Amino acid sequence: MPIVKNFFIGLSNNPFLNKTAKEIGPMFGAKKVVAGNTITDLVDTIERLNNKGITVTVDCLGEFVLNEGEAIQAKDQILEVMYAIYNHSLDGHMSIKLSQLGSEFDIDLAYRNLREILLKANEFGNMHINIDTEKYDSLFDITQVLDRLKGEFKNVGTVIQAYLYKADALIDKYPELRLRMVKGAYKENENIAYQTKEDIDENYIRLIKKRLLNANNVTSIATHDDKIITHIKQFIKDNNIEKDKYEFQMLYGFRSDLAGLLAREGNHFCIYVPYGDDWFSYFMRRLAERPQNLNLMFLELMKPEILKKTGFVASLLTAIGVSSALIYKVLKK
Repeated sequence: MPIVKNFFIGLSNNPFLNKTAKEIGPMFGAKKVVAGNTITDLVDTIERLNNKGITVTVDCLGEFVLNEGEAIQAKDQILEVMYAIYNHSLDGHMSIKLSQLGSEFDIDLAYRNLREILLKANEFGNMHINIDTEKYDSLFDITQVLDRLKGEFKNVGTVIQAYLYKADALIDKYPELRLRMVKGAYKENENIAYQTKEDIDENYIRLIKKRLLNANNVTSIATHDDKIITHIKQFIKDNNIEKDKYEFQMLYGFRSDLAGLLAREGNHFCIYVPYGDDWFSYFMRRLAERPQNLNLMFLELMKPEILKKTGFVASLLTAIGVSSALIYKVLKK
């Protein structure tokens, strides 16, 4: 399993593959987990989910921001999505990577860009802005920026990756912030992170319980693991946790049946919706995070209503064609 994870993580970090994939367009499978690359597509997706009682958090996809111009362009795209959510009266908020805003080469630029986003979010009904965590090397910058902003803004939060040994301390540090609890999707050294699925799952469950009992804000429980979800639902019931203190969260395109069920049960439920052209790194990390996602994706794509729209042969040819093009361009280089 580590070999499979490392393989997909390696692909996600390859600038050439990302650039090539963007030029070719979304491949078979990726279209099912990325909500298009136009505002119209995104609005339609959010409206459809909202009509099912599901809220969303939108991730404007983007990797390898190398200069101030690209960082400002990323900020402007985020603002464009925020305007669309507000103007169409949609139930949604934003998830933002600090690296998109310039943190890897100018942390002050990233801070200024994020502050501008938060100021606009306040105008839009105090829209929540979540700072997504990335690889461990970026954690210090993320917490530094978060610490500068949390005194001024109440609508900012971040993500806790349960495989990190530091996750406990971060939960203790931010009881007043809205936090998303995830297992973790990057390849990290054994000196800083748990390595086995069993250890990660155990710590994930423990941290969620700790957070639910002690937090002063919403806890987003982000997982597709139905066994963990069932376990946490029972814990919530046994401890009389109020519904406004938590939500379940899943990725767009995965476990849609379970997502609908949780929403119909009356739980607050949120879908993480990726948007834009830079789909490749996101797509690879989702496969690395949980190789079972390959099975989930296959099951989604083989549903009769999906096959009726695309046709099995057409979908298969798309997969083969795009994969072949990627391999050819890599070998040629």
